[in-house]
Amino acid sequence: SRARLVNLEREIIDTTTMGFNNGDRMMLLKVLATPYADLDDVTIDDWFKHQPHIYETNFWYMWQTTFAFQKWSSLFEFKRYMRRMMFTFQTMETLEAITRTPLDQYDSIIVPLKAFLDTHKVDFTVKCTVTDIDFKEGAGITATRIHYQRDGRQPESQEVREQDLCLITNGCMTDRATLGDLHTPAAWAPENPISGNLWAKVAAKKQGLGNPAPFFDKPEESNWESFTVTMRGDRLLRSITKFTSNIPGNGALCTFRDSQWLMSYVVATQPHFKGQTDDVTIFWGYALNSDCPGDFIKKPMRECTGAEIFDELMYHLRMQDENHKADIINVIPCMMPYTTAHFQPRKMSDRPKVVPDGSTNFALISQFVEIEDEMSFTEEMSVRAARMAVYQLTGYNKKQVCPVTPYWNQPKTILACIKKSFE
Repeated sequence: SRARLVNLEREIIDTTTMGFNNGDRMMLLKVLATPYADLDDVTIDDWFKHQPHIYETNFWYMWQTTFAFQKWSSLFEFKRYMRRMMFTFQTMETLEAITRTPLDQYDSIIVPLKAFLDTHKVDFTVKCTVTDIDFKEGAGITATRIHYQRDGRQPESQEVREQDLCLITNGCMTDRATLGDLHTPAAWAPENPISGNLWAKVAAKKQGLGNPAPFFDKPEESNWESFTVTMRGDRLLRSITKFTSNIPGNGALCTFRDSQWLMSYVVATQPHFKGQTDDVTIFWGYALNSDCPGDFIKKPMRECTGAEIFDELMYHLRMQDENHKADIINVIPCMMPYTTAHFQPRKMSDRPKVVPDGSTNFALISQFVEIEDEMSFTEEMSVRAARMAVYQLTGYNKKQVCPVTPYWNQPKTILACIKKSFE
């Protein structure tokens, strides 16, 4: 990335320096040295309340928007990210360490994976809402029945035998997501998150299944809004390339540092989707502050249509007079009330183990389980949780789950980070 941060005057900010002072460095070192057991319910702002300078640094703006942290996010997760992503620290301003799939992740990973499973006669039953799970009475955790509704019709249920495995998603960050379009805002409708409700029901029945309340009780703190822009031709992308000096696919995230919405966008390699024609270009963006009026469109982002979000972006790029709106096919806003819920302040016990103590056939796989040294909001978390669940419940021992790489114990990585912090 040659334009990781841009100010309100559309000037590309020099991000080769992190902008730390000695107080910032000391507090970051201190959090790395503090045991996780001492971080229950502690927020980032609790930790840095006497060192607010950290929020003025290039580091904070890049870290916040790369990973979607807020000042009120959990210090526990902040520390886990610091350790897990330590190897990216020296290239944070370019995002060179971030790997990408050739197309979007759905077409690159989910579609071929489902096709493979289809050849093995896996039954994918869709458009069902799981509403509850029954457990065997007494000690231990043995799932016996799944309750669900198909297409909103009459409730149905499925027996779970002792030799069956029941793996559930205890919390989903896209719960209650809504879509708008060029002329319609995405609705704000955080009520009754179905994955959070299911988790609450099962957690009330058995010990050791966690606590969804810290993650699903404050959507005003856990939301963001994204937008996907589809254009005829590549005129706008060529203008962006001229400004940033990055061709589509090699520029990573560009953040408008002074934006009231804290807006960012990224232009992926084209085509981005399978079936996307050569005369169509697509890019994506998001903002962390959906409740704030824009700098140019004086409305909260969550009240804006796709067209108004596009206008705000064009003003920040100083391209409002180039008539790129004439090339728009659609701009789709997506409001996600719980997309950073996994970063909410919490206790260690609020996240359950993948396979809870005493379980015989039941496991939890999501971004809301507790895996030592692993960080949420990643494909690694999803894959690791699923492998742990299957291997443990089936007693499979021919393979081991790949361990988390301990970058925090590698002298070369640590020295590179220390050097970078003084640049």
